[in-house]
Amino acid sequence: MTEQSIPAGAQVLNGVAYMTDPKGALVPVSAIKAQDLLMDETVRKLIGDARFLADRLAAFKAECFSELRAFNDLLDQEYDAKRGGPKGNVTFTSFDGLLKVTVQVADNIVFGPELQVAKKIIDECLLEWSADGRDEIRAIVMRAFNVDREGQINRAEMFGLLRLEFSDERWKRAMQAIRDSMRVSGSKEYVRFHAKASPEAEWKPVSLDIAAL
Repeated sequence: MTEQSIPAGAQVLNGVAYMTDPKGALVPVSAIKAQDLLMDETVRKLIGDARFLADRLAAFKAECFSELRAFNDLLDQEYDAKRGGPKGNVTFTSFDGLLKVTVQVADNIVFGPELQVAKKIIDECLLEWSADGRDEIRAIVMRAFNVDREGQINRAEMFGLLRLEFSDERWKRAMQAIRDSMRVSGSKEYVRFHAKASPEAEWKPVSLDIAAL
């Protein structure tokens, strides 16, 4: 077998080319259907291209933050401000106002053991309150305390729960327990790009998400 005819994902043992199947078994290339070999070749090429683009995007992201921080450092010098610290939630615009780059910092919020205390108090309230509207409130509570696919509390629903106001002092204690349970475990910076064709036009995102293109 010539080197040119050996698939990219194959290995040669004693002059015979093999490919590994999903169970880890070695299958001779000669025994694999042509369409399966073509699909394997296509997938490997596309994954290679995707990894190249992912590396380029990672480098571009690092370049963005580097250049924006350098600009902020120049401003610090201009106004004799203390350097360093987070540089988030800032918008940079082109001179004509048609392009903008936005840096945002999002906190990663986790919930401590106080959350379980809040749940017990809320359940107590729902048990004793009248049936009118209780099912609707219970549905909101269930969504708030339901974990997502990553095993995390649904933060958006939890914040929605905090916006509900009831005169019952137990409910107020439960909401305070939820607030006390919230802790910032870290933060992440995001950079977003927008452009518009004219001053009157709406901003359009310059998407770097392949699914949005």
